[in-house]
Amino acid sequence: MRQLLTSTTILAAFQWLFFIFANTFVIPISIGTAFHLTPEVIAVTMRISFIFTGTACILQGLIGHRFSLMEGHGGLWWGLMIGLAASAPSVGISYTTLGGGLATGILLSGIVIILLGLLNWVHLIQKLFTPMVMTVYLFLLSIQLTFIFFNGMIKVTGKGNIDIPVTLFSLFLVFIVIFISIKGKGMISNFAILIGIIIGWGFYVLLFGANKSAESAAFAHLTLFPLGKPNFEVGIVIIGFIGGLLSLSNSFTSIYAAESLYKQSLSKKGTRNSLILTGFYGCLTAFFGLVPFATYTSSIGFLESTRILDRKPFILAGALVTLLGIISPFGSFLASMPITVGNAVLFVAYIQMFGTTLKGIKDFQFNSKTIYRIAIPVLIGVCIMNMSPTLFSNLPMYIRPLLSNGLLMGILLSIFLDKLVVWSKYD
Repeated sequence: MRQLLTSTTILAAFQWLFFIFANTFVIPISIGTAFHLTPEVIAVTMRISFIFTGTACILQGLIGHRFSLMEGHGGLWWGLMIGLAASAPSVGISYTTLGGGLATGILLSGIVIILLGLLNWVHLIQKLFTPMVMTVYLFLLSIQLTFIFFNGMIKVTGKGNIDIPVTLFSLFLVFIVIFISIKGKGMISNFAILIGIIIGWGFYVLLFGANKSAESAAFAHLTLFPLGKPNFEVGIVIIGFIGGLLSLSNSFTSIYAAESLYKQSLSKKGTRNSLILTGFYGCLTAFFGLVPFATYTSSIGFLESTRILDRKPFILAGALVTLLGIISPFGSFLASMPITVGNAVLFVAYIQMFGTTLKGIKDFQFNSKTIYRIAIPVLIGVCIMNMSPTLFSNLPMYIRPLLSNGLLMGILLSIFLDKLVVWSKYD
């Protein structure tokens, strides 16, 4: 029995490893490309990203919220930084000026988040991120992520057409993972994602050939503030600061959903420690040109899929991810995994997150008046997600990333509606 438990833990850890890796490695590459960093610097930031991500998962699992929830680069921040970098040339701002302003905003928001934790002022943030706001966030995030990963598993040729063989393979892999998850019994069902990755990767290589492994780089290329040294470009700093505070919606929504899944409430000490760790890592990311950290709400979909809530595999996976950054050939090998395979398997995990969202709605009852409370932020957020970013090109750069981000606007609308309207009057 003990041997079986050990084997299960190891397999579950590798399943977590693939999940964390697939959600991490593309982010430092995309940020480095957007800010025109050299390939050597991008490779080093990717290695640091693995080290930070693995360590953050371990610390949150042991002394933070103590749930199996991935801690990684926040999606809100990622979108903001990419959007600002794309807009910078058109308004005459250099990438180093932009990066330096963001570094200042990230540092300030990280310090404020740490202080909120140290002073036990968590209740101030919880007043903003009410259960309704977090339900809206879950709705929009599940929709946005399924868009991203569905597009990611659809391979496009150089001529802009769909690569039909690879796309059909991805769709078939989605079917296989869902089939194993539903029809599989016991451990087979729990490891549907890991089985899908192994089968998908193996058959992809047989059918379409292996991907080239990513090149590694020595830490000799490590530089502090690779995106730009901190400055006080007021507009950029304010955007960075607001983005840092709003990204807490990731963490609070994740913890709220995890409490329901684990059927246990997080203590005030756990919330405080989790907040301090998030702020601390936020400050560190500013020094190394990384996207600030937040708790991944998508972990809920992963947990729903695998039904393995034990922390041991998660913490072991955190240690393995840290090793990917320290021992570069390991990370380079995993980076050769076909991106369409990773996206197809994660697409199934994120479908489960939509179920978590539906469970959250059960706490509310809607009528012809109160339906606006959820319909306005969700539907407007989805509409903005489907609008071309070029439609916002005539807006000032400092508000463009906010107004063109459907997820952010949905959260802000939900917060305003919750504070401006006394909905209990209309129940």
